[in-house]
Amino acid sequence: MSHACRGIWYVFRNEQNFRLQTIAALLVGIFAWYLPLSDGERLLILLLIMLILILELINSAIEKFTDIVKPRLHQHVRVVKDIMAGTVLIASFGAFIIGLMIFIPHIIEVFGN
Repeated sequence: MSHACRGIWYVFRNEQNFRLQTIAALLVGIFAWYLPLSDGERLLILLLIMLILILELINSAIEKFTDIVKPRLHQHVRVVKDIMAGTVLIASFGAFIIGLMIFIPHIIEVFGN
């Protein structure tokens, strides 16, 4: 477990995107706790948060690994990094849309009156 925590801490310290996603996850978690969401909605929000953070960890690991082989495969390394960035972007966009679909009705219900 200490290795896992050290890896997460390394990515948090060195990757701005992971820090931003962690802050966003905390804010979304606060909203999910404050608003009257169903258990299923809260579960979905938690799963989406975990998905995005896990994908960013995988992206960071692949970037570090490809940097090791960069001298031999420099042109291909860029493609791999772009693909991983695209993966995180698509998942983040999907999570954002699903989050809006879950949160907007509750926000309107709580603050609309």
